[in-house]
Amino acid sequence: MAKEIDARGLSCPAPVLLTKKAIETEKADITVIVDNEASRQNVCRFLESQNFKTYVKQKGIDFHIMGMGREAASSKPAQTPEASSTQKIMVMVSSDCMGRGDDELGTKLMLNFLKTLKEMGNHLWRLIFVNNGVKLTVEQAETLPILSELEHSGRQILVCGTCLSHFNLLDKKRVGETTNMLDIVTAMQLADKVIHV
Repeated sequence: MAKEIDARGLSCPAPVLLTKKAIETEKADITVIVDNEASRQNVCRFLESQNFKTYVKQKGIDFHIMGMGREAASSKPAQTPEASSTQKIMVMVSSDCMGRGDDELGTKLMLNFLKTLKEMGNHLWRLIFVNNGVKLTVEQAETLPILSELEHSGRQILVCGTCLSHFNLLDKKRVGETTNMLDIVTAMQLADKVIHV
């Protein structure tokens, strides 16, 4: 029988943390109930990262996320020696402009900064957008073509779901994966270097 977690009314990262705790103690299938889109995306992505197949049923405003058929961890491809020897640089973007003083100048500087990130080559590992930085990932943002190019070249882009919800932008995000604080903290631990802008 599947374990059921009721995570309605909980904010990020509580639904993911409850799910993580549940699958660490029991290896059975799991159902997680959440009441917002950001939590739905975060729980689904977490379960899939743990080799579960996910299915979602919406009942009213609630999402019932079923994690089933956990596959063996060995089904994920092993990291190649070449990839593991590359330095992993994570860039944390917390604003839609760079620096303080003149926002018009700061917007231009941020655009130029993001354009130049590709010069890091394979060392650029992840970009994480939080707070006002999530506005760079939504429709009509001037930065979308740059971020899309980075994502298509294999750079992972994570966008804070709580931040998107706060600004009412969750349905306007056009690049990256919706993420949560557990993913952000884990990424900081795994990164060789973190750059904050």
